[in-house]
Amino acid sequence: MQSTSSSAIPILQRWIAGHHTTAAEKQQLLAEELAAPQQAKALGITPANSSSQIEQRSRLFQAVYPEVAQLCQRLGIEQSDHILITLWRLWLPLAMQIASQRQKLERPLVQGILGLQGTGKTTLAAVIRLILEHLGYRPLSFSIDDLYKTYSERKRLQENDPRFLWRGPPGSHDVDLGVQLFEQVRNSQSPIDVPRFDKSAFGGAGERTEPERVDEVDIVLFEGWFVGVRPIDERAFDNPPPPISTQEDRSFAQEINRRLRDYLPLWEGLDRLMVLSPVEYRLSQQWRREAEQNVIASGKSGMSDAEVNQFVEYFWRSLHPELFITPLINNPSLVELVIEIHPDRSAGAIYKPGNRA
Repeated sequence: MQSTSSSAIPILQRWIAGHHTTAAEKQQLLAEELAAPQQAKALGITPANSSSQIEQRSRLFQAVYPEVAQLCQRLGIEQSDHILITLWRLWLPLAMQIASQRQKLERPLVQGILGLQGTGKTTLAAVIRLILEHLGYRPLSFSIDDLYKTYSERKRLQENDPRFLWRGPPGSHDVDLGVQLFEQVRNSQSPIDVPRFDKSAFGGAGERTEPERVDEVDIVLFEGWFVGVRPIDERAFDNPPPPISTQEDRSFAQEINRRLRDYLPLWEGLDRLMVLSPVEYRLSQQWRREAEQNVIASGKSGMSDAEVNQFVEYFWRSLHPELFITPLINNPSLVELVIEIHPDRSAGAIYKPGNRA
C-alpha cells in the first residue's frame, strides 16, 4: 500500500464520511496527480485526460470504498489511511487502466501480475477484481498455483529428481492446462472450467480440485511468483549470487532455467504484465518469517525462522530474483508497469520500464 503522507487523505476521509466532492478538492487531487509525472505516465494519465480521470475516479472511489474496506478487513489489512490512499493512488487508476486496455483490445484481456511472496499480488488481484466488477466487467482471478500438477504427478517428479523438494518451481505445473484456458478466454468461450488447487490436501502437499465453472470472462488477472519470467543466458550461472554457491546449486538453477522454456507458450497468452518489485528482494524472506510468526502466535503450527530461511532460499536457488526478475523490470517490451514495494509493504514508485526517474 502507499505511504500515508499525502494531502489527499483529509479529502478522502471527508468523502467516506458522506460529504460531497467539491471542485476545489478535485483540483487539489488533480494537481497532486500531475506532480508525479512518472507515475501518471505509467498509469495512462496525461494533462489532456487528467480532469476526466479524476472525475471518474472520485465517483468510483465513493462507490467501491465500503466493499474494498470490508475486503481488506477480511484480508487482515486494517490501517484505514493506508487503504484510503492505496485505493485512490494505485488500485483505482490501475483498474481503470486495465478496463481501458480491455476496451481497446475488443476481446478478453489477460493481465499478468508477477510478485515475490509477500508483495501483495493476491490482495491486489482481489481488489482490482472488485473494482472491475463495479465497472461492469466479468473478471476472473487465477493463480499459477491453480496449474499445479496432480499430487501423484508431483510425487513422480520428486522421485525422478529429488531436488524438487517443494511444489512451486518451474516443472511442477501443467502448462498445457493454462494455455488451454487462455485460448478459451481469448476466443470468448463460455462457460469455461477453471482449474483450482487445494493447498491443504495430502497434509499440505496439495491436490487439484474440481474445476470452477465460470461464464463470460472478459478480463483475467493471472498472478504468481514467476509469471512472465523468461529463461536467461546460461553464462549468468558462471558467477551467480548467493545462495547459489555450490556446483549442485548451479546445476539445479540451470535445470530450472531450462524448464522455464516450457512456460513460454503460457506467457504468450499474456496481454500485459506488471511486476510488484520489492526494493530489496530479501524482504520476501522477512515477510514470510513475520507471517509464520503470526500463525504460531494464533495457536496454530507454523515454520520456525530457520525453516522459513531454508524454504525461501530454496526458491532463490531455483529462480534467483537478481538473475530473473531484475532483467524484466528493465525491459519495456515485456513489462508494462512496475510497482515498487517498501519494507512496510506500502507501494513506492510506480513506473514504466525505461522511464524511471
